[in-house]
Amino acid sequence: MKSKLRVLVVGCGNMGASHAHAYHHMDDFEIVGLVSKGQSKEALNASLGADYPLFGDYYWALAETKPDAVCISTYPDTHEAFAIAAFEAGAHVFLEKPMADTIDGAQRVMDAAIKADKKLVIGYILRYHPSWIQFIAQARGMGTPLVMRMNLNQQSQGYMWDVHRNLMKTISPIVDCGVHYIDVMCQMTDAKPVQVSAIGARLTDDVASDNYNYGQLQIRFDDGSVGWYEAGWGPMISETAFFVKDVFGPKGSVSIVAKEASATGKSHSIDAHTKTESIRVHHAAIDSENKFVREDEYIDLQDEPGHQELCNREQQYFLRAIQENLDLTREMQDAFNSLRIAMACDESVKTGEIVRLSDIEK
Repeated sequence: MKSKLRVLVVGCGNMGASHAHAYHHMDDFEIVGLVSKGQSKEALNASLGADYPLFGDYYWALAETKPDAVCISTYPDTHEAFAIAAFEAGAHVFLEKPMADTIDGAQRVMDAAIKADKKLVIGYILRYHPSWIQFIAQARGMGTPLVMRMNLNQQSQGYMWDVHRNLMKTISPIVDCGVHYIDVMCQMTDAKPVQVSAIGARLTDDVASDNYNYGQLQIRFDDGSVGWYEAGWGPMISETAFFVKDVFGPKGSVSIVAKEASATGKSHSIDAHTKTESIRVHHAAIDSENKFVREDEYIDLQDEPGHQELCNREQQYFLRAIQENLDLTREMQDAFNSLRIAMACDESVKTGEIVRLSDIEK
């Protein structure tokens, strides 16, 4: 009988709670502790119907529980230190994105994983969504160059505005959320990203004077492909067009159609952020009279997991990576690259200058 992997859950808010629920219901994991500074760990224990050990200090919990794995879902400014401490303690790490709040920090996290010979899986949840995998595959069939258009504006209030304000103490929306969609763009085209530009606006005094709660970035690739991504957080954000996921190339276009997920009141819903419902494929081919020769196709998506199921799949992959000793070099490098691009965009917002990626040290 295989022994269970003992996992310490650090951060018990939205993502941490979802990952804890996954571990709680998986036979191969055993939760050895829940860690948070506030009361979220007590609330999580209650929602799990469990009595897991509770800790207010991460380093104490790490020393006391001696876990096989650590799940880190805290604010980004703690990611580097917490992940490195886990590796030094001999644990595998599941780390919510972004990998760190600086490029150098992300490199140190990867170096620590390699030195410890432990697995590092970063929480790029869209990589586990069958519909997004299909969306990327369809986009890759539209020729070169590609035009990639995406956004995720969130009209946040109540608890979520508290979360967003806390996030913006150390990171901007186009970095925190943008790494997901930059990663998607890089999967859609094998071309090298060469240049970024970005704009941003600070729409509230609740955000530090050196940060912003709305941003829009543009990426130029060496094959002529271009992509933009837009993200805004706060009670003032419009819901009119918060859900745009659209790609077109010489051969046609591919769009995520999510009428329910993009409806009024859904921009702050975590489930709505990944929901696809169907994919519309448009073919650009025309006849001698310039009429389309094929009608648009709709790919109805049967396997449409919700947020919790996606977290379950992430943790199933984390388990597989550990048990089968998977080589995660490419995944780690992809996560590093998307963060590098996002941080360059953040620099562009703050300086007002175009940033050439060749100018950034790897």
